[in-house]
Amino acid sequence: MSTYKNFTVETDQDGIALVIWDMPDRSMNVFTEEAMKELDAIVDHVTATDAVKGAVITSGKETFSGGADLTMLRRMLEQFEIEKAKDAEKATQLLFDNAGRMGALWRKLETCGKPWVSAINGTCMGGAFELSLACHGRVAADSDKVKMALPEVKVGIFPGAGGTQRVPRLAQPQEALQMLTSGQNLSPKKAKAMGLIHEIAEPARLIETAKAMIRNGLKPVQPWDEKGFKLPGGPVYSAAGANLWPPAIAILRRETYGNYPAANAILKSVYEGMLVPFDTALRIEQRYFTEIMQTKEAAAMIRSLFVSLQELNKGARRPEGIPETKFKKIAVLGAGFMGAGIAYVTAKAGIPVVLLDRDIASAEKGKAHSESLIADQVKKGRASEADKEKLLALITPTADYASLDGCDMVIEAVFEDSEVKKAATEQAEAVLKSSAIFASNTSTIPITGLAKNSSRPKNFIGIHFFSPVDRMMLVEVILGKKTGDKALAVAMDYVRAIKKTPIVVNDTRGFYVNRCVLRYMSESYQMLIEGVPAAMIENAAKMAGMPVGPLSLTDETAVDLAQKIMKQTIRDLGENAVDADQMALINTMVDTHDRRGRKNGKGFYDYPAKPAKKYLWAGLKDLYQQKDADTINVEELKQRFLVTIALEAARVMEEGIVIDPREADVGSILAFGFAPYTGGALSYIDGIGAKNFVAMAKVLQKKFGKQFKAPKLLLEMAEKGETFYERFDPYANGETKKAA
Repeated sequence: MSTYKNFTVETDQDGIALVIWDMPDRSMNVFTEEAMKELDAIVDHVTATDAVKGAVITSGKETFSGGADLTMLRRMLEQFEIEKAKDAEKATQLLFDNAGRMGALWRKLETCGKPWVSAINGTCMGGAFELSLACHGRVAADSDKVKMALPEVKVGIFPGAGGTQRVPRLAQPQEALQMLTSGQNLSPKKAKAMGLIHEIAEPARLIETAKAMIRNGLKPVQPWDEKGFKLPGGPVYSAAGANLWPPAIAILRRETYGNYPAANAILKSVYEGMLVPFDTALRIEQRYFTEIMQTKEAAAMIRSLFVSLQELNKGARRPEGIPETKFKKIAVLGAGFMGAGIAYVTAKAGIPVVLLDRDIASAEKGKAHSESLIADQVKKGRASEADKEKLLALITPTADYASLDGCDMVIEAVFEDSEVKKAATEQAEAVLKSSAIFASNTSTIPITGLAKNSSRPKNFIGIHFFSPVDRMMLVEVILGKKTGDKALAVAMDYVRAIKKTPIVVNDTRGFYVNRCVLRYMSESYQMLIEGVPAAMIENAAKMAGMPVGPLSLTDETAVDLAQKIMKQTIRDLGENAVDADQMALINTMVDTHDRRGRKNGKGFYDYPAKPAKKYLWAGLKDLYQQKDADTINVEELKQRFLVTIALEAARVMEEGIVIDPREADVGSILAFGFAPYTGGALSYIDGIGAKNFVAMAKVLQKKFGKQFKAPKLLLEMAEKGETFYERFDPYANGETKKAA
């Protein structure tokens, strides 16, 4: 048996080498420079050793591999920027050469003259799936844990190690393009149906099945390397090609609005690659990959959606020196939609949860929500009946506060009313142990004020979920003025335990996310008042990169909730705190027309019975004199949406509500889908440059109002030429920032 740091190689009596990938210092295998060097040596060993007839590669972990370590790509880009300052042409050549290393290794493997089989035992992503596609045989375990994908487009790049060339040579072109441009996960059944794997085996027989392929004479030549190879969907220049490519280009444009250079590059790589021999096609892919690696979209998305996201998920902002909490019991107060959702994700994480409401019937109704959610997962094949029974057994509905005894943490999710929350806090604390943490899930009421109801404000913290809880991946952890480090650590441990991403926010009205979202909605109300057609408003927002139009978002959250927030803001801060015309618009929607949003079937949209789709309410055009659409600058509408949100994010940083740009960026994308191609609200400003952004904001301010006034922080950054990641460096002094 040959042993490397990350691999072991053992050859059986049939001459089949079993290559087991098991990185000792990682929970998941990833391709690092070291791992690639070792695998290169293993390919040489298999090729040169006469006694070895072929090789099977698999993983020693539950998962196969997460693909390439994207921090390796970041280092590549950093090296490129350093070299670029000296010699731009040489720097580009270096980037091109580095970009082709993985693809060259896979090509070496598939042309080595001996058969290789990939035995996929778990999650197999990115470069690892490209490795599998380069193997002559591919077997996946018959398990729900096995997912295969080329998800690179989700972080601003694309499969650059042969993925754009092998997939369309194996699968039908339409399915291949869908998979590559969306980054979708494939089950073993789906992958086999597409022709991307050869066999599905029982997990216990995975390795034996893979070896049997070699023993049965697996040919060590890929289909595209054989004479007479034909593309699955026929030639590009054919009737089938003519029916595929024009719609494919149009569909991609419709889905991305041209905001994602990597998605466009995938189409180009596939189209051009299908016209030439395979090795030339790989060079084309490498060229486009090198080009995409130099885009600001790739840099921003890799940073926010991979590096920063991983760091936050690992607890970058968790206070040091506090032991990690292993939760034995958690309580949720309030079994309404939010509370029931919180109970579900808690139980799904394997934590026993007490679900309390005013009476047992209400608490049981809350538990029924979990039953509905897990039943849907079972129906879709994503969970088993055993999983369902296990989850439901962890949820105990109750109306008795005495059931909270022994809880490590209580999450209050009662009605958004200070007096109701006060009563819940006092009754819970009468039962809780002194070390227990009390967390309030509030979206509007400041935590410092709510903590006054507590006899132990150091243990009182905010934990703001987003709806629907089971699907939204972000949680705001909100610090009151007296919140202690232990409360923060426990809250973050909980958020990580339920596999969501925590961001730490200091106390303020609306916290971080809602402040930004309200600006987004407010700008759409202003556009309506100006006479911009509603359809243009919604479409411009989507063209800017937002997943949901602001009027649709208002309907989802409820138009009358927007009215309540406006009225409460006026009560707290005075008449000038809310635009009078916007208040009149919302009052007209709610009080005059009873249009409260999706919940009552009519808001800015009408909601007919299914399967009919919602459509904009025709009466909107009668509320204000409509402008001629041809006179409206769509680019300006797009700018207004992104700039108003980014300005609010900058104000939040200026006020010290958020102190880490990673949290501002990741939070803006995960919570409300701020144009992911920008890398987030602050990366959007950094990408434009503070000076250019301020100039753009001033033009918008002069034309549309004070909401576009740049804060002093941005003016100062513009003058100094700073970025947010320089001014608020999260890695200052070699350490990540902790809570202020």
